[in-house]
Amino acid sequence: QDQFTHVSFIMSSQGMPYGLQSMLKDGHKHITGLEEAVLRNIEACKALGTCTRSSLGPHGRNKMVINHLDKLFVTSDAATIVTEMEIVHPAAKMIVYAAETMERELGDGTNFVVSLASELLANSEALIHDGLHPVEIAAGYEKACARALEILDELVLPGSESLDVFNIEAVSGALATAIATKQYGYHHTLAKLTAEACIAVCPKNPHNFRVDDVRIAKVVGSGLSSSQVIQGLVIRRSPEGSTLHVDDAKVAVYSEGLDLAMTETKGTVLLHSGEELEGYARSEEERVDALIKGLADAGVKLVFSGGPVGELCLHFCERYKIMLVKIQSKFELRRICRATGATALGKVEVPQPDQIGFARACGTREIGGSLVIVLQQDEKMGKIATVVLRGATDTLMDDAERAIDDGINAFKALGRDARRVAAGGASEMELATRLGVWGRQLSGLERYPAAKFAAALEVVPRCLAETSGHDASSTISALYAAHANPDGARIGVDVDAESGGGSAPLKDIAPLVDLYTTKWWALRLATEAATTVLKVDQLIMSKQAGGPKGPAGGDED
Repeated sequence: QDQFTHVSFIMSSQGMPYGLQSMLKDGHKHITGLEEAVLRNIEACKALGTCTRSSLGPHGRNKMVINHLDKLFVTSDAATIVTEMEIVHPAAKMIVYAAETMERELGDGTNFVVSLASELLANSEALIHDGLHPVEIAAGYEKACARALEILDELVLPGSESLDVFNIEAVSGALATAIATKQYGYHHTLAKLTAEACIAVCPKNPHNFRVDDVRIAKVVGSGLSSSQVIQGLVIRRSPEGSTLHVDDAKVAVYSEGLDLAMTETKGTVLLHSGEELEGYARSEEERVDALIKGLADAGVKLVFSGGPVGELCLHFCERYKIMLVKIQSKFELRRICRATGATALGKVEVPQPDQIGFARACGTREIGGSLVIVLQQDEKMGKIATVVLRGATDTLMDDAERAIDDGINAFKALGRDARRVAAGGASEMELATRLGVWGRQLSGLERYPAAKFAAALEVVPRCLAETSGHDASSTISALYAAHANPDGARIGVDVDAESGGGSAPLKDIAPLVDLYTTKWWALRLATEAATTVLKVDQLIMSKQAGGPKGPAGGDED
């Protein structure tokens, strides 16, 4: 030990790197210690939670986020906010990963995850200053989370274990809360549209429901109340030719453009006479004629092209009454292949029988002055429904699309587990009340993290009260008093109550429900993210890849 200390002293006195610095490249960063690593990580996570917390609830504030591509997002969706902010702090990224997992699994509850995780870390800061070790705090949080999940099972509303997922009224009522957090005022309309679309494509076994079977098409004009559900896949463009409708059509899909003159490399053709020019043009025409005739002989009535369509191909498609549609999106082309059972061909040729798909009908329809194509697939291939959104601006429809996406994911979770709990902060306050009583019965240091975990759950009703214009402190006090009564488990925050009335904005949240699965996963993911951050004691960042950045502004030369 003395010899190692002596060598380190000699290397440091000579300006040479030693220890961890000698193992890493120049330009790295190494942060260690309670003050430098743990508390700074907590500060970053607190800042993230403060940013998204005001967007929680039906009256949550919108955020204007401009990403690196200069695209503007005006939304209160926490998943979109934290994704487009492009957060680089490694500790805050842990919470972002938890929110992304929540969005991917259930589509809703992302703001709850971010707010609860940041509140847990903020409460742990006081415990660290009081002398508790971060590992002890993390262990207490994990134990409190396990107890909270046990209590959550007791808060399931009676009779909510079963739900007829093919009943539009029942399903729309269960989806309304998830949609109301982003489109309050239109949530009943959008919930009914979402329920209608999901039920139309839901198989007999709801566990096999696929989110991708419900598509969303946005058509500018009118308002959200004019939105509708169309059975089939809606493509927002018109056909290339004059054939506008086909029935019981075989389908051919080409991933590249439908034009024989297109080549990947440039070529030169040397012609010596007019006869050779006529023969060259005639041979190309004969090849296109043979291709389109081969499609017609194979029974193909509908062709999708992933690139430009040549004039000769369009001419012969008109001759043989083949409907031709140009698709600019590779993802849309992939959905068409899955809906029809066709195989996308990379080479312009007549497809084999096993590469040809089938569509029950494909035709055009006018919606708000815009011509769209509706593709209806065969029952054996499954079902597809499209929610056609109407709105005055693209920004409004983008936010409505995010709300419907949350509703579709909520329907998927509803088909697997129909249990529901009270919304409006009622279940969080009941958890906080019972956890507080349970934490006071613990012995040892675990009682302090348990009390902080219970206090962190107040973040939901507090934010609901603040965004609704009410005093948060008096609302929380009134909720604690109401939940002290055994019959007050459903008392939550009334977001529509007038502010300044003198009484706390409380009401029985009977018709408003949240999915049990959403609460369960949110509690678990938020706790895991917070405990992961607390267990970090060193931060080691290597030098970023890439050359030196050029000066900002000025000419490229």
